[in-house]
Amino acid sequence: MLNQQQMTQRFSTWGMVFLTFVLGWFAPAAMASGLLKPTNSQHQDLTIETHRVDVVIEDGYATTSIEQIFYNPNNDVLEARYSFPVPQEAVVGEFIYWINGTPVIAESVAKDKAKKIYEEQKAQGNATALTEKNGYKTFEMRVFPVQPQQRVKVRLVYLQDALIDHGIGRYVYPMEEGGVDEARDSFWTRNDAVEQDFSFNVTLKSAYPVDGVRLPSHPNAALTQEALGEHTIWKAQVANQASAAVEEEGVTASPSAPAYRLDQDIVVYWRLQDGLPGRLDMVAYRDPEESKRGTVKLTFTPGDDLGPVIQGRDWVFVLDKSGSMSGKYSTLAEGVRQGLNKLPPQDRFRVVMFDSSTYDLTNGFLPANKENVEKALSEMSAMQPSNGTNLYEGLGAAVRKLDADRPTGIVLVTDGVANVGVTEKRKFFQMMEKYDVRLFTFIMGNSANTPLLVPMTKLSNGVATSVSNADDIMGHLLNISSKLTHQAYRDIQLDIDGVKVKDLTPEAISSLYRGEQLTVFGHYFKAGTADVTLSMKVNGETRRYTTKVSLPETTLRNPELERMWAFSAIRDLEAQMDYLEQKDADKEQAIEDIAVEYGLLTDYTSLLVVEEDVFQQLGVERNNQARVQKEQQARQTRQAQNVQPTQADTSQPMFTQPAPTHSRSGGGSSGGSMNIFLFVLFGLAGVSRWMLQTRKA
Repeated sequence: MLNQQQMTQRFSTWGMVFLTFVLGWFAPAAMASGLLKPTNSQHQDLTIETHRVDVVIEDGYATTSIEQIFYNPNNDVLEARYSFPVPQEAVVGEFIYWINGTPVIAESVAKDKAKKIYEEQKAQGNATALTEKNGYKTFEMRVFPVQPQQRVKVRLVYLQDALIDHGIGRYVYPMEEGGVDEARDSFWTRNDAVEQDFSFNVTLKSAYPVDGVRLPSHPNAALTQEALGEHTIWKAQVANQASAAVEEEGVTASPSAPAYRLDQDIVVYWRLQDGLPGRLDMVAYRDPEESKRGTVKLTFTPGDDLGPVIQGRDWVFVLDKSGSMSGKYSTLAEGVRQGLNKLPPQDRFRVVMFDSSTYDLTNGFLPANKENVEKALSEMSAMQPSNGTNLYEGLGAAVRKLDADRPTGIVLVTDGVANVGVTEKRKFFQMMEKYDVRLFTFIMGNSANTPLLVPMTKLSNGVATSVSNADDIMGHLLNISSKLTHQAYRDIQLDIDGVKVKDLTPEAISSLYRGEQLTVFGHYFKAGTADVTLSMKVNGETRRYTTKVSLPETTLRNPELERMWAFSAIRDLEAQMDYLEQKDADKEQAIEDIAVEYGLLTDYTSLLVVEEDVFQQLGVERNNQARVQKEQQARQTRQAQNVQPTQADTSQPMFTQPAPTHSRSGGGSSGGSMNIFLFVLFGLAGVSRWMLQTRKA
């Protein structure tokens, strides 16, 4: 086993710069998922008796099912109000509330209309439930009534792409709220304790060999492997110690069972076997008895053919020191200290900090020598987090004083909740378009302002990374480090001929970095063989990759693809509105129409449950009920089946080289040093132990 000195020597220079910087960013989240109660309420807290999560990762996407039972210890009828962070790119379409022991499936209804119906039913004393989206911050579930000393049961199911980066997959179950909604947090208290039974179960069914599964912040999670046909499936479980027996009519548990708090994200990593080919995977759904229109999902994993970039650079570290960073500042300063000390001698640096004002600590670029670094750190240590967030001025200071002869990277660390000065998205976007810089944004915590930070970063052809406190920081470091040191694919275009494929989404694909996958959804109307061409520019030269795929006449395995296409199409419409930051009634109506048709929870629609006869009285068609039942049946069928292959280009490989991993150099100078990280990422030694050793060294 390598000692600490050997490990340090083998780190790549770039990896170490970002690793040591990122290590200082994390502190406990301010808020957690839980049941909300007004601060002036005299009632006892409603309690969460059970919280059960089942995740299945298969066919390139993850299905998360959450089932909860709430209990009312009071003598009055109350409403249960539950809040939790918005999962990244979650497609939410199934919400169920048990009324008199019978599960009732929600329908997607225009947001204002759904809220009005809910309040009317509540005022009449009727059973009703509502799940709505509070912008980019939280999902909120409301259930009425919770009778005195009685329980209610709810279930929510959402879908997410399960993309791979450098052969490593990552799934996050978010429970830590970001604490960015100060107005709401000042009004509500919350109960985040699961009194009797908490369980989180994930099943990974991969069409490709998996070398390992790891939950970095839950080292005691139970991991098992099971043979399923020619493949091995992985299972992981996180649970409290309660010996609870859950019955349909109620819950009985050990009175001494410890509560489980919903205050820490659960992050699952899995690593694919080295040497897997660059490839095109395809999953499709088409039922010709239901519709001629089928849905296809194409996932491209390019081979490792991006060359290294080796040259001196300028770096601007833009650090958020506003009040929301309280509790994180001292560790942030330590991370910056180590990061600056690891900059290569040919590079220069600046440190810009911002709250309501902006502070250029270095007054321009400085050589990364010891004297300059110590002076900058001394200035930074004299500051304390406070005030609001003038993100625009912070970035504005970063793009001033650029040297046109040197490439520049901006490392931005923030939660993005701009509340001072310029806050219009369009102004941020215009700034990024004006300057030739690459923005690398580390988005702090759940509920951060991703609608601003992600598109702004994409406009600079940079990389935005959402980071959980429960993450393996090295995993993020590896991915970013590789992207910084290698060329990228630009101006990407997908062409499909031979079979009519329409409604491709996402509509615009600007860049793809080393190790990343590209996923595209579309509709096809006839079975047959299609010619697929993916073209892009690398260092100004055009490259083309081609293959053939067979689109099936009938395939009933994955009906969820229809919802995933709809969600991607909605994101395209939202991106168009976000860029101009203007209301567009036509686009808003289009989003609402798509969401209602496909039963989705969005900024414009909510998921509403009322009693069955009320649905009829209101004239709300039960389209989502039929869709949910179809998806439930498909999940049961898949559960009993072997893992299905998804690679679509086996007869005519699209890419000639293996896919990038961190244990292969890919022709770059940094890759050979990546092997050491794999031990840390998937070995017996935990990240926290390594961090402790490093800080003592």
